[in-house]
Amino acid sequence: MATERQSMSFVASTDETNLFLDILQEAPLFGHRKRTRIIGSLLYCVLLASYAIIAVGATWILQPFQELIALLLCSCDVILLVVTGIFQQFLVYQVQKIRLQGYYGFSQKLKHIVRLPFATIAYGTAAMLLVVAWKPHISILSISMLLRIIMLVESICAGFFMSFYIGYVHQYNSLDSQPDVLNSLYSPLQQSSSLEGLRYHDGGRLSDQQMALLQYQRENIHFLSEEILRLQECLSKYQRSDDESTPQVDLAHLLAARDQELRTLSAEMNQSQSELRLARSLIAERDSEMQRVRSTNNQYVEENERLRAILGEWSTTAAKLERALETERMSNLELQKKIATMKPPTTQEQAEPTARLDH
Repeated sequence: MATERQSMSFVASTDETNLFLDILQEAPLFGHRKRTRIIGSLLYCVLLASYAIIAVGATWILQPFQELIALLLCSCDVILLVVTGIFQQFLVYQVQKIRLQGYYGFSQKLKHIVRLPFATIAYGTAAMLLVVAWKPHISILSISMLLRIIMLVESICAGFFMSFYIGYVHQYNSLDSQPDVLNSLYSPLQQSSSLEGLRYHDGGRLSDQQMALLQYQRENIHFLSEEILRLQECLSKYQRSDDESTPQVDLAHLLAARDQELRTLSAEMNQSQSELRLARSLIAERDSEMQRVRSTNNQYVEENERLRAILGEWSTTAAKLERALETERMSNLELQKKIATMKPPTTQEQAEPTARLDH
């Protein structure tokens, strides 16, 4: 039964996988992928460098305002915090654009990095607030020196995170491959392997990838809708023209091809939703099988406990029988000794005293 079910699932997975053999050639957004600009990130790095320069040379730059150095440094930090918060929203928007382009792996990497600069500046602002509020007395470092050190550490850490972000964005811009979100189409249809358990226990990430795939397909549909509207406008302009040389047939054919692509993408999105439901049903089936195995294992454990109890009782009974047998044997030996001492003399022993008397 299990072999037949595995063979049927293998045939079904092979047939369903064949439906997506041409999916890599049906991704219109790949040809119109928009690169992410890094000019804003570079400007922010310049701002961090200026902030670090102010932190290092505050004594000379703010020399006319020696009494207000701490206040000015805190004000610069608050301004940097506000600018970082605004810049973070811009970075989140850029990451969302990368995710809509279908590059799920890059969006997952960048999603965590884009929030680190703001967190770093926020922690630094909190540290500066504590320094200004408590005013710790350190013989080596003054209050302004502590504030400058905190500002320098903030700028270095934020610049380090931004360098990672710029590196990943440059790698994304130079990438020449299909969107990796399309790989999630194959995950529930792969053949069984030694890592099958890990693949099915990764249901949360699979659902996230399927959601990213649906967003990517929705973006494709939106793009194709705009293309259809644009082509319809061009077709209407050509139809209003009196020039007989206008390529109306080519435009109509192109419009029909785009409409067909739109229908294909809609069917693929519906198919991906059905594949997501299939994956969830497979995960539920595996969970039910695991529950059955656990229940069977629990029954075996209970049976083993019962057998151990029976063996314990038998061992106790055997020990009692051994002790009773030993007691009986000892009593038999004592009884034999008593019998030996109480036995009457034989005929030969009675004749010897009579002979002695005759002699």
